[in-house]
Amino acid sequence: MSMLPVLTAREMSQADQAAIEELRTGETRLMELAGRETARLIAGQFNDDENLDGLSFLVVCGKGNNGGDGFVAARHLLNLGALVDVVLAWPESELNGVNLEGLNILKAYRRYHDGLRIFVGLDDALPFIEEHNYDAVLDALFGTGMRLDPARRELSSPALEAVELINRLNEESEAVTVAIDLPSGLDATSGLSTKPAVRADHTITMAFHKTGFYQNDGPSLCGPVQAAEISIPRFLVEPASCMIVDEAFAAESYLLRDPSSAKHLNGKVLLIAGSSDGSSSMLGAALLSSKAAVKTGAGYVCVSLPEGHAATMHSFAPEVVVIGRDMNEILEKARWADAIVIGCGIGRSDAAQDLVEALLGHPDIASKKLVIDADALFAVAERNLFDEATALEDAVVTPHAGECSRLSGLTTEEILSSPIDISRNLASLWSVNMMLKGSPTFVASPAGVVLICESGTEALATAGTGDVLAGMIGALAAKGLDTRDAAAAAAWLHGRAGDLACDVSSLVSAMDVLQTIPQAVMELFESEE
Repeated sequence: MSMLPVLTAREMSQADQAAIEELRTGETRLMELAGRETARLIAGQFNDDENLDGLSFLVVCGKGNNGGDGFVAARHLLNLGALVDVVLAWPESELNGVNLEGLNILKAYRRYHDGLRIFVGLDDALPFIEEHNYDAVLDALFGTGMRLDPARRELSSPALEAVELINRLNEESEAVTVAIDLPSGLDATSGLSTKPAVRADHTITMAFHKTGFYQNDGPSLCGPVQAAEISIPRFLVEPASCMIVDEAFAAESYLLRDPSSAKHLNGKVLLIAGSSDGSSSMLGAALLSSKAAVKTGAGYVCVSLPEGHAATMHSFAPEVVVIGRDMNEILEKARWADAIVIGCGIGRSDAAQDLVEALLGHPDIASKKLVIDADALFAVAERNLFDEATALEDAVVTPHAGECSRLSGLTTEEILSSPIDISRNLASLWSVNMMLKGSPTFVASPAGVVLICESGTEALATAGTGDVLAGMIGALAAKGLDTRDAAAAAAWLHGRAGDLACDVSSLVSAMDVLQTIPQAVMELFESEE
């Protein structure tokens, strides 16, 4: 399945060098493509025909290649009819190579174009900037070459003043801020940033997305991200260690039922879920996860519940077959099932932990596609079930940061500061697929590949949505995907269902998400027509 690569700064630098050295794509050619594509994508945001007559842009440039991209972008904005002010924040004497060449070409434009002004130094530019109203401000100060020292995150002059100017114009005027490649001050790999850093309304990145967009400060600084095609082919960065889960991946992953097939050929899911001890009940988790498996298209769904609760399930989801907690009966259904979901509302009592330990230790369970969720993760942590080598053949664990902390012994701060590397390392350590739930969600495999899913909003931050997600993963795994791809595709569909559930995200409930799963699936195939 084809997904877009996401690169670290080092991987992007290697791709640049490979394009220059192996494919003989000159540095000047790459910069020209970068600037031209940036201008084209910006123009597309303002007018469908890319006509920029009467629109005004400020381009704030640094002394490196990101500034060089800014010079080229300014020239192509002029070619599309815009008025452009360019500010070089550093002395011209600090430019060299293709960057100086880009500035000199732009200077030559002034003989023919009175819509262009070039300022060297912020002091010279400020009086003119203050009296002008811009439609957009382009941030071309720093690119992926900036490496941030986490211990020293302060900016020095003139970068500090340039970043403050861009942010002030964003706050005090109608101008939108567009970051070229990435918001200046953001570390392309870690997502940590300087204080201050540019707060972009939109980012146009070169060739491929960067891991820093999805970690730490990246999501809050970047805004929506578009990738500019600059003739660095994907084969130069494959196999990629990080990739984006998108609508195309979800569509490729969802298997429709064959018209001639029977229910047992369309995915058989067993869920071991729910608990009730007289004083409290978590049967709701079992109801939501089981119904989610049905709604996601599983052909046959069976759930193991505490004795005496079949009627509750049948009234909520009459399609679901109910069995009790007898281990022999569970194992018989496990041998029958294509995928098994363990943990939704199963409880944290000693008896519940005994059950989880017995299930994961039995070969009839361990040999199946497994989704280990919620209270099952508590049992895994309490009983140290991952301390010894596990025999799970194809399993995914689904913790959020707090559950991951309990499982791993790491603090939530450590996990959230480096979610890509942490997910990758834990998946390898435990020999399972690791789904670190959050915004975004990361799905890592023991082989080291991390899938990033941005789908969804705060609509999903409500009780029960995790149970819905677990049932969805179980259904997609039962229908034919391995648990890594099932988790990634389910995360995308789950997020989209949350978006569709209500216009006001804070009002969305798990039941709302449950009801919109079919609509989210239908959209996948409508978009392909």
